[in-house]
Amino acid sequence: LHSGLPDAQRFNAWSDARAGRARVVLGTRSAVWTALRDPAVIIVDEEHDASYKQQDGFRYSARDVAVMRAKMLDIPVVLGSATPSMETIQNVAGGRFEELRLPRRAGGAELPEIRVLDIRRANMTGALSAQMIEAVREELHARRQVMLFLNRRGFAPVLMCHDCGWTARCARCETSMTYHKRDDVLLCHHCGTRSRAGRQCADCASQNLVQIGHGTERLAETLAAQFPDACIARVDRDSTRRRGEMQRILERVRAGEVDILVGTQMLTKGHDFPRLTLVGVIDADGGLFGADFRTSERMAQQIVQVSGRAGRAGEPGRVIIQTHHPDNALLQSLILHGYRDFSSMLLEERRDAELPPFSHLALIRCEDHRGDPSRRFLSRARDRLLEEDAELGVFGPVPAPMELRAGRRRFQLLVQASRRSTLARSLTRALPEIEGMPEARRVRWSVDVDPQDML
Repeated sequence: LHSGLPDAQRFNAWSDARAGRARVVLGTRSAVWTALRDPAVIIVDEEHDASYKQQDGFRYSARDVAVMRAKMLDIPVVLGSATPSMETIQNVAGGRFEELRLPRRAGGAELPEIRVLDIRRANMTGALSAQMIEAVREELHARRQVMLFLNRRGFAPVLMCHDCGWTARCARCETSMTYHKRDDVLLCHHCGTRSRAGRQCADCASQNLVQIGHGTERLAETLAAQFPDACIARVDRDSTRRRGEMQRILERVRAGEVDILVGTQMLTKGHDFPRLTLVGVIDADGGLFGADFRTSERMAQQIVQVSGRAGRAGEPGRVIIQTHHPDNALLQSLILHGYRDFSSMLLEERRDAELPPFSHLALIRCEDHRGDPSRRFLSRARDRLLEEDAELGVFGPVPAPMELRAGRRRFQLLVQASRRSTLARSLTRALPEIEGMPEARRVRWSVDVDPQDML
C-alpha cells in the first residue's frame, strides 16, 4: 500500500487487508492506518527515519501511531533500526521499550574500517581529495565497486558572478538557486521555482559566472574525468524521476555493471551490494552544524547507514569520511566508539539543554504574504498559552530560519513542556480559543506536535 498505486489497485489492497485475505500488508507511512481484520504484529523498519513524520496537512508520526495502535490492540510492535532515534533509545533506558539486539551483520560480515580524512589545506580535485581518488582507484583496479555519498543533488548549490558577487537567488524564498547543468536550469529546491541559467550576471551583465560548491551531478562529472573507463551511475531525485529507473540502476549495480555509484540519502538504507567494498562520505561537515538540534543525530545516522553498504559479503569493507572538522567531539565519538557511545553523548547534551526526549515540543507555524499579521497572531496565541500553565515554556514569535518561502513570510512559536500531559492539556484547552481569534482568519497557521523539522 502506497500513494503511487493506481486508485483501483490501492482500493483492492485496502479491501484485501480489511477482509483478511491479505495476511501481510507492506506499505509506506500512510499504511499505518490500514484496516486489519486480525492484526498480530506491527513492524516499523528504519524507525528513526524522519520521513515517517507527515509534515503538512494532517500531521502525524507513523512510528508513534504504530506504537499507540499496537498498544490499543494489545499486540507487539517492533521498531527496527541500526541507528535508533534518541527518543527510542531513551524509551529503552526508561524501561518502556524492550531492546533486542542482532549481534552480527547479515551473512556474518565484519564491520567496515572507518577512517576520517582531514581535508583542511588539502589539494582538491572538485570535491575529491587526492587520498579519496587514490582509494577509488585501488578498488577499481581490484574490480570492486565504490559508493560515494553526497547529500546534495544538482551540479552546484550557488551560481555567482565573479566580478560583482551577485548570486542567483529564488525570488520566492530566502535561498540560493541550485544550478543543474544537464538541463541548464536554476532550480529552487524548496519551492520548485525553475528558470533558465542564463549567461550573464543579472546585476552587472558580466559573463564571468562561476559555480560554487558541489552536488551529485558535479561529483559524477569529476569522477568521469578521473576515471574515464569506469561506469558511473547517479542516484538522486533528478536521475530517478522516470518510473522504474531506480530499480534499473540498482539491478545494474548488483549485476556488476556499475563501478562507481554516486548518490544522496536515497542510497543509505536497505541496499545489498555484495561487490561494494568502499564507501566515501564526501562532505560530513553539513551535518555537524545546523539550525535544527537534530542535525547531528541525522548526520550520524546517515554515516552509519551508508557505511553499512560496504563489505557486506566476503570482501572486507572500508569507509572514508572527508571533513574539515576531524576533531569534532561527536564525530570522533561516532567513529572511535560507535553509534551507541555517540548517542549517549548526544543524550547528555539534550538533557542539559532540556531538549527532546527530555522535554516535549509543539511548533506553531504561521505565514502570510507580509509578515505582520503572522507576528500579531502568534503574539496573541503566546499570551493565551502563557495563561494556561505556569510550567509551560513559550518562545517567540520569531521568524522561521528560512523566513521567506514560496512567497510567504513565515514565523513560529515554540511551546515546550517537561511533561507530555502538560503540553497536551494546555494545547487542548487553548487551541479552540486561538482558532476563534480574528487574526487566525488572516493567516495560514498550523500546530505541529513533536516537530521533526524546525525550519
